[in-house]
Amino acid sequence: MNPLLSEWTAPFGLPPFDAIRDADFAPAFDAALAEARANITRIADDPSPPSFANTIEALELAEEALNRVAGVFYPLSGADSTDAREALQRDLAPKMSAFSSEIINNRTLFARIDVLWQARDQLGLTEEETRVLDLYHRMFVRAGARLAGPDAARLTEVKARLAVLGTQFSQNLLSEERDWYHDLDDLSGLPDFVVEAARAAAQERGREGHVVTLNRSLIVPFLQFSDNRDLRRIAYEAWTARGANGNAADNRAIAAEILTLREERARLLGYDSFAAYKLEPEMARTPETVRDLLMQVWAPARRKAAEDAEVLTRMLHEDGIGGDLEPWDWRYYSERRRKAEHDLDEAAIKPFFSLDAMIRAAFDVAHRLFGLEFRPLDVPLYHPDARAWEVTRNGQHLAVFVGDYFARGSKRSGAWCTAMRVQRRLGGAQAPIVMNVCNFAKGDPALLSYDDARTLFHEFGHALHQMLSNVSYAFISGTSVARDFVELPSQLYEHWLEVPEVLATHARHVRTGAPMPQDLMDRLLAAGTYDQAFATVEYVSSALVDLEFHSGAAPADPMARQAEILADLGMPRAIRMRHATPHFSHVFSGDGYSSGYYSYMWSEVMDADAFAAFLETGDAFDPETARKLEEHILSAGGSADAESLYVAFRGRMPGVEALLQGRGLA
Repeated sequence: MNPLLSEWTAPFGLPPFDAIRDADFAPAFDAALAEARANITRIADDPSPPSFANTIEALELAEEALNRVAGVFYPLSGADSTDAREALQRDLAPKMSAFSSEIINNRTLFARIDVLWQARDQLGLTEEETRVLDLYHRMFVRAGARLAGPDAARLTEVKARLAVLGTQFSQNLLSEERDWYHDLDDLSGLPDFVVEAARAAAQERGREGHVVTLNRSLIVPFLQFSDNRDLRRIAYEAWTARGANGNAADNRAIAAEILTLREERARLLGYDSFAAYKLEPEMARTPETVRDLLMQVWAPARRKAAEDAEVLTRMLHEDGIGGDLEPWDWRYYSERRRKAEHDLDEAAIKPFFSLDAMIRAAFDVAHRLFGLEFRPLDVPLYHPDARAWEVTRNGQHLAVFVGDYFARGSKRSGAWCTAMRVQRRLGGAQAPIVMNVCNFAKGDPALLSYDDARTLFHEFGHALHQMLSNVSYAFISGTSVARDFVELPSQLYEHWLEVPEVLATHARHVRTGAPMPQDLMDRLLAAGTYDQAFATVEYVSSALVDLEFHSGAAPADPMARQAEILADLGMPRAIRMRHATPHFSHVFSGDGYSSGYYSYMWSEVMDADAFAAFLETGDAFDPETARKLEEHILSAGGSADAESLYVAFRGRMPGVEALLQGRGLA
């Protein structure tokens, strides 16, 4: 029996990880796809008149086996890739795209949905049911259900090719990040935690001594502390050249083809540009609205970054180094400036931010806000680094939470939240299984930077959106919301890391257990907006390049177009995009954030305002505000449009002022 297809008897319906082998996935997908196709055909060919139950609810349950198999395979492919999994991903990309196109192009099925949608006001549906029907109808229309003949066939081809290219882009990037390292024969300036991380990275690769890799949790502190400018340059240029090295993993031609196909897809569907198509269902609605937001932030950020660059250049010259400040210099001199101006030393801060302490802090905040309890589970998981907890409230099971925190060669870069199973009530109550995946450097014990701790809180905010979901339909469960709304819970949760009583309780020295000294905490919080101009310029430049790529004709040479956009913006020479085109996985590994990288900033406008709602009460854990946050945002999923949900919580939509204030750019 294939363990992916047989009954799962592990606690809380967890997958039988100890029984699953790579060879099980392909036949499981084949069987699950066949079952899903049969179910879809049965719904479309049902001779009885269409009803919400026999059409929409039936569709919700039609892919049960497929969702179960995919819910294991895709999270594992990102967090613990193998050659077999990568090969199957490549095989599955066109198959899954073809299956999706089959459903969208099923004229009989769409006709049933359309009949229901046209008569929606006469069906006696609940608000949630009406919302689900609207979203299904919109999904079919936006996917091309109204196209016919050659246009429909061409759209199917375009989507299939895009699926293949997105997978290839992602795997190329993983290959680049996994394969590059540089032996370190000079450790000068590196604090103990960086030396330890570099030693662990060497051990993982079977090397003696120490190496720097392209893992963010290692290369960023290396660039902050290494006194060796030549080594900083080597590491930085390798980091920023990912996907553009002229080898088999080069992503530049792939990005160009993706942009061309996206433009064609949008025009087939009747839109002037891919950005116009993609943004239509989002809160922003139009490229012009997005551009206006980004430019409101770009101008003050660029101005402040120029001032900061002058200070750092003087420090460079004082070291006897002539010439301009370079991108591999910025973090090094900024760290020295931070220590001088705020008396903050990353090496002195990190011992107060052990990984285990920050996990406990995230759990404690969730308990104080929402009454959640977390109990460790001793269950088989897919990798020894992963761990799991049962999530309960008042003794009632709500979810299983899986945390996979350490960097390794088999894991793609970055940090993310995913669900192996989402919450729903239809067809029997189903509790979610939620994963947070990060890439922190291993250590004994593992220590986080303050930014790492923010990342942990950020991803846990996404997890809460999944765990507290309380809807009937999987289609609108958890994070199934507008792309520019999905980052609100995650970015909002970061704010609780800055609450002094949270730091006082959990930021304790990993060796002595002593709390963080008050003066250190004060200096840490006072430096909260330090170097935000650099971070903002890095981010907004990436978001604007993404937007411009998709707002007009696809560029024949994306790298040349990227350079033009940055030149028009007046990009500071010592700062580069956070994600250059060849390694911009948010945008090119799939459609998720294409034309949508701005959404982090759109959500930040709301998260600053949402946290202010707590502060206005005088209590960062105000019970009534927490109740409203859960009721109107965290538990609601996509049960209403995003703006309505936010206004229900806050009473109004915010402006950009709180964001500028929070970043120290007002």
